[in-house]
Amino acid sequence: MDSPNLDRALRFKSNARRGGAIENVFMRSVEIGRVAEAVLTIDFLYETGAKGPYRPALRRVVLENVTSASSPRVMWVAGFPGTTIEDIEFADSTFRGVSAGEVLQHAGSVSFRNVRIEPAEKGRSLDSPVVPR
Repeated sequence: MDSPNLDRALRFKSNARRGGAIENVFMRSVEIGRVAEAVLTIDFLYETGAKGPYRPALRRVVLENVTSASSPRVMWVAGFPGTTIEDIEFADSTFRGVSAGEVLQHAGSVSFRNVRIEPAEKGRSLDSPVVPR
């Protein structure tokens, strides 16, 4: 995957008007050039966000043996109270050229196993922290 117009490598979006459940998604052995936003984006604040009667849920997403050459962040995950975002796993992967901290709001477990995150500039810390749930 590589394009100057590629915003994300893997994206999930929903809100409380759409609802729905997403489970057991596996992304394996993928080489990514550059992305504009994040390798993985989960956006439950999409359009109307929490306004609506249906709470979306996402469970068990695995990114394994994934590499990227350049992205602001590895993940941008945003839910709202009452949503379920659980069991996100990154394994055996390398993410290079990362220039910002990860975003994680109203989400459950996220794990990293044998993962390298290399900043865009050697010796520079990432400019924003992980946002806790």
